[in-house]
Amino acid sequence: MEMEISGIISAIVIGIVIGVLGRLVVPGRQRIGILLTIVVGIVAALIGSAVAAALGVADTRGVDWIEWLIQIGLAALGVAALDRTLATRR
Repeated sequence: MEMEISGIISAIVIGIVIGVLGRLVVPGRQRIGILLTIVVGIVAALIGSAVAAALGVADTRGVDWIEWLIQIGLAALGVAALDRTLATRR
């Protein structure tokens, strides 16, 4: 699978947005850095898109609110899980 530079840049931008929104949903202070937040956001965006497509809610007219909610929810779970994992190692 070949990805163009614009696709990579848009995945990073979407990952930043999803990661930051997911991080804002998680209560308290997270001890993970911005780079890990972005990685969690990119992964959550990709998995969330696949889940939304499987549920048939990915391609709707206008803004795909359900897809965004799935992605943000997955990012919040990812941020919380990673933060908890890193906290137990310290």
